[in-house]
Amino acid sequence: MRLEYRFLELRNEHIHKNILLRSNIMKTLRNKMEELGFTEVQTPILANSSPEGARDFLVPSRLHPGEFYALPQAPQQFKQLLMVSGFNKYYQIAPCFRDEDPRADRAPGEFYQLDFEMSFATQEDVFKVLEEVVPEVFSKFTNWKVDKGPFIRIPYREAMEKYGIDKPDLRNPLIINDVTKVFENTDFNAFKGKAVKVIAVEMKEEFPRKFFDSMSEFAVNELGAKGLAWAKLDNENTLNGGISKFISDAQKEEIIDIAKVKNNSALFFIADELEIAQKIAGGVRIELGKRLDLLEKDVYRFCLIVDFPMYEYNEDEEKIDFNHNPFSMPQGGMEALNTMNPLDILAYQYDLVCNGYEMASGAVRNHDPELMVKAFEIAGYKREDVEERFGALFNAFQYGTPPHAGAAPGLDRMVMLIANEENLRQVIAFPKNKKARDLLMRSPSKVSKEQLKDVHIKLDIDK
Repeated sequence: MRLEYRFLELRNEHIHKNILLRSNIMKTLRNKMEELGFTEVQTPILANSSPEGARDFLVPSRLHPGEFYALPQAPQQFKQLLMVSGFNKYYQIAPCFRDEDPRADRAPGEFYQLDFEMSFATQEDVFKVLEEVVPEVFSKFTNWKVDKGPFIRIPYREAMEKYGIDKPDLRNPLIINDVTKVFENTDFNAFKGKAVKVIAVEMKEEFPRKFFDSMSEFAVNELGAKGLAWAKLDNENTLNGGISKFISDAQKEEIIDIAKVKNNSALFFIADELEIAQKIAGGVRIELGKRLDLLEKDVYRFCLIVDFPMYEYNEDEEKIDFNHNPFSMPQGGMEALNTMNPLDILAYQYDLVCNGYEMASGAVRNHDPELMVKAFEIAGYKREDVEERFGALFNAFQYGTPPHAGAAPGLDRMVMLIANEENLRQVIAFPKNKKARDLLMRSPSKVSKEQLKDVHIKLDIDK
């Protein structure tokens, strides 16, 4: 009912203020980008399909039967073409469209981002812009403490090891430690042959058995873990409870040394295949931070995640896919693409993270047409595919392309964080619901047979 009568809900003082806040943030962003010498350029909404990590929204063409436009997932190709065109610094507050499952920190279907690109720019140049623009905007509209630049740089693999996630909330003091080697010769079946992670939590008060049981239930039911092992280190430096009987004194000392465990601490162990263990440990770390109220209050903590893998292995399709942005520059250039295991190649890709949310994503772009062809070949595309699907970009690169780089902070998330809201719906004037429906405008909706006939479409759905 709220969303169906959104025009009335917008009278609510709290939500009304959020929309006004959004307007003021947008004004500040535009003023700041102009101050830094960026030129605002609008790019097309009716565009072409592009492999950027999500399904496209397709728009059938009436004039060209059987052909479709795609709403842009991002202005990626257009902003690179602007660099070829001689625009030194481009930006826009751009709408982006992705047909993916809704979630609390992303508006279903569409969202907005501050998209910017610079020619003759390095990764560090992009970071300087982010470090100047983002803290200034946050500081203007909040009385919370705001991290100033330079932001902490964390390599992707380090983030996965220490935090179990590539968007770590640095307000949470807990760190994941790897103790696989400690248990490489263990007789404890749950740990045998597995990657083993441990999280040490200092107990201000003794944790009851119920707390450990509820954390185990959470890990199994919410994270898909096979279990969550635990033990306690008391004030006499003695392990007890949980799996303590399977840990020798020598192993205990190694764990204490690796994880810097203090007396009177609880130890939580996760054992599984490496990537699964990292992911589960990351979820356990987040949940412990919430349940124990460990997060630093009234502060915005920023970090930059760098050195993302260029590729990843797609288990479902049994092939190599792009991990991040397919138009990124691989570290090591053509030599890396020709000589390295694709899964070991890093890219000049980066994310800006704030309080556990991905705030911005960006990359140094691939501006060499032959390097671009090779990068896509590794992901299973033929040269003809590249020339056909990205013809404008591929052709433009033949005419002299400056090195360029950029990023795109998410506007909706920025406003959500500054407004201290937990759901994007609170900072968007006319949001969709969790099923991606616009209840106010009753969209999506069925259309007439005449409309379908105009765009040469017949429906083939179960009645």
